[in-house]
Amino acid sequence: MKDDKKSLIWFLIGFVISVACIYYVAHNTEVISKFITSVGIFGSLLSVVLYGVLSVTPIPTDPITVINGALFGPVVGSLVSWMGNNLAAYIEYHIGMGIRNITNFDHARKKLPFGLGKLPVNSFGFLFFGRFVPQVGSKVVSLMGGMYKVSIKKYMWTAALSNLIGSILFALGGWSLLKVL
Repeated sequence: MKDDKKSLIWFLIGFVISVACIYYVAHNTEVISKFITSVGIFGSLLSVVLYGVLSVTPIPTDPITVINGALFGPVVGSLVSWMGNNLAAYIEYHIGMGIRNITNFDHARKKLPFGLGKLPVNSFGFLFFGRFVPQVGSKVVSLMGGMYKVSIKKYMWTAALSNLIGSILFALGGWSLLKVL
């Protein structure tokens, strides 16, 4: 019972942080971009931390990856975004584990409609390709990976590989947009 209370408290803290981040990011996107560029080399570190902060929110990090490409160039922008996305994936996985503990997911999973309890969440295809669903794929795969108790090693290598590809594509896109505009 003590673990349930602890998990619930962490869930509520994450929810409050989510609401605060959504509000702040929605109203201060330009300020965030200017600040990241103004702090020099620490801007990359700040960007990585921002991915971790946003991992507890429903806000997708794809726009940050595009901004990183525009601010830091395609190579550094890709690396910064890759590290940030991996940090976010790790945090989201553990949030999924927390949800699993709070909800007694093993029991609830058997009762899910439409065969959702039998999804092949532990498969390479789901863990890798699911992350490429725009806007929500990575968060859904991360949460489900934790909820379905996928091995952390398997989860992280598939996340790292798909995050690398996504980071390169989006950062290159941001850099290309900067050159065109």
